Amino acid sequence: MATALGLLSGGLDSTLAALCLRRQGIDVTCIAFVTPFFGAARATKAAAALGLPLIVEEIGAAHLELVKHPLYGYGRNLNPCIDCHAMMFRRAGRRLEAAGFDFLFSGEVLGQRPMSQNLSALQTVARHSGYPQHILRPLSAHLLPPTAMEESGLVARDGLLDIKGRTRRRQQELARAWGVVDFPGSGGGCLLTENSFSGRLRDLLSHQPDCTTHDIEVLKLGRQFRLSPQSKLVLGRDEADNLRLHALARPGDFLLRSRDFTGPLGLLTGTHALPELLAASAIVAAYGKGREESQVAVSIEGSSDEAALQVAPASRDSIVSRQIA
Repeated sequence: MATALGLLSGGLDSTLAALCLRRQGIDVTCIAFVTPFFGAARATKAAAALGLPLIVEEIGAAHLELVKHPLYGYGRNLNPCIDCHAMMFRRAGRRLEAAGFDFLFSGEVLGQRPMSQNLSALQTVARHSGYPQHILRPLSAHLLPPTAMEESGLVARDGLLDIKGRTRRRQQELARAWGVVDFPGSGGGCLLTENSFSGRLRDLLSHQPDCTTHDIEVLKLGRQFRLSPQSKLVLGRDEADNLRLHALARPGDFLLRSRDFTGPLGLLTGTHALPELLAASAIVAAYGKGREESQVAVSIEGSSDEAALQVAPASRDSIVSRQIA
């Protein structure tokens, strides 16, 4: 029996690709990757529903370096899809060699994404992965040159598909026919494709090119304000944000909160002096229940001591000018 290792996002396409091969009698195992920009929750759910073995691999640090320096550039936002897909195939290829799988597969569909899933891009991904002779795209195989797996009879070409383009009608028909009843909508899942997050990430990379996965976790939270090239304030939107910000604070960071009024927690990161502390405190005060007061005491908790500053809540114009889109 042939064995295959497939990239599983948990979306409809990758799910159907796995089922397409399993319907041929191929022994299918899937792999999902975890980075600060996407996780494996959807893949875990899909694999459990289908009874598919799933390998979950954390690649956060390596993936962040790829995002900083993509060989093939970005898509519409800061999503280096060609480099990312190649990295995932490369990682899966190492497992192919170690565990003896016969080939790799994915749910990529020809023409579904104009920049990263055209014929040239698919060929670039395969070549850049280091495993071009081992990659099969079952959903669009009839529109692509036959692979070594098909030519050798390891995979029956007539059992593969000819799906192309951005419509999902064919996939939805197959899902109904094959009993797939619960799957997420198209798109989503990767923060790098989102406009608002890409704006935050651009700001971080321009001011802190040596940022780490820890900084990306902070980037996901609350409202973000650039106080200076070296200093940034993150303001929690709700109690869950506040708790997470408190947990992510590192030595040298400051935690700020209005002393006498309810309001959000602020995390001040980077290199900061009194001007940044005053600006951060004013923003914290402006988002608390004391926003209409002339002066608000803001507690500042540092690595070794705690103090308070009396500040006027920041004006709307001041807040807007500092907020990172």
